[in-house]
Amino acid sequence: MTPPASPNPAPAGKAYPAAGITVFFDGSRCRHFAECVRGLPAVFNVEVRPWIQADNADADDVAEVIRRCPSGALHYQLADGPAEAGDPVTSVTRLPGGPVLLRGSLLLVDPATGESRPETRMALCSCGRTALGAHCDGACHPEH
Repeated sequence: MTPPASPNPAPAGKAYPAAGITVFFDGSRCRHFAECVRGLPAVFNVEVRPWIQADNADADDVAEVIRRCPSGALHYQLADGPAEAGDPVTSVTRLPGGPVLLRGSLLLVDPATGESRPETRMALCSCGRTALGAHCDGACHPEH
């Protein structure tokens, strides 16, 4: 039997706190779809450091753009508001020559430990060469 996921665990990645929201970025999962950069360039700007400046927009707008991140490299926690939740219907999209994108209320189980953690978005490896377990690391396309 799979143990339940801990309720609302902190997302993985580096934390970028701001008024009303904390943004988490796990660079190992980023596949450079650039939804964040196109969605809110004043917040997500790779030309400046830190590259995430969530105080430059309303927390709800930042959260909305983060939910567009197909790989799940970006997550958030609102100071006041609901926890980040997955789409009500799970979707699976296979990108030609690339990862398999999952969206929904997902539960990732580590086969070695049996531990589970909730996910809302993931880019799964489709080639089997990843060093990130189930997550795509771009091993098929090292230029990305």
